[in-house]
Amino acid sequence: MVFILTVTGKGGSGKSTISALLLFAFKKLVKGPILVVDADPNTNLNEVIGVGVVDTVGNIREKFQAESSKLPFSMSREEQLEYLIRSILTESEDFDFLAMGRPEGPGCYCYVNHLLRKVLAMLSKDYKLVLIDAEAGLEQLSRRTVQNVDLLIAVTDPSMRSVHTAKRIADLANELEIKVKDVQVVVNRVRDVDTFMQVKQVLEKLKLKTLGYVPEDPLIAQYDLNGIPLSKLPSDSVAFKAVEEIAKLIAESYSI
Repeated sequence: MVFILTVTGKGGSGKSTISALLLFAFKKLVKGPILVVDADPNTNLNEVIGVGVVDTVGNIREKFQAESSKLPFSMSREEQLEYLIRSILTESEDFDFLAMGRPEGPGCYCYVNHLLRKVLAMLSKDYKLVLIDAEAGLEQLSRRTVQNVDLLIAVTDPSMRSVHTAKRIADLANELEIKVKDVQVVVNRVRDVDTFMQVKQVLEKLKLKTLGYVPEDPLIAQYDLNGIPLSKLPSDSVAFKAVEEIAKLIAESYSI
């Protein structure tokens, strides 16, 4: 049975960093194939995790129209679409990667969002874990791009603006009835335990559950500045060690 985990949060909270570190931790924990989806139109998760991008879902409409006449007539349009989607998967030894990207030209994201929903429905059956790095903020939830989520992680930093964004994300997930089974918060870039406890108290007053916190790690900023993928982080990175514990908690609590 596939487990769908979506990571979102306020822009600048470190959402993609947490997604990447969760991937590295889950590779050791999950006994089965993993699909990573960069659902942020501003594709950059591939750089963080150190893989290339073959193509994006945003380009599929044009590719579908161009290639469909060349594909066997015996294939339905659904089968043709699945064939093209599988052709743009970046496959590695430990996981597969798919990027949403932006639509070509001036078109809106409606088609791409619709297509992404179909893609996830098609592909998820082949994986044990689907890890989705969603667009920052509330947009993707309000467009119902991501549905049938087992766990939604709202990443926040220790600022009240970020905490309140996490609250709005949790409320919206419930209001829109997009079938999110559970919402939890991860507090990122925490300087000390006292800071985390202060933020946790606020989160508890807002009736938000917390998976834990990730300490501020100078290596993360250094790697980001130099364009080094986080897959190169040493195992004693304080951020990675914290996310590793969070991943273990998730795997145990949700029986992944």
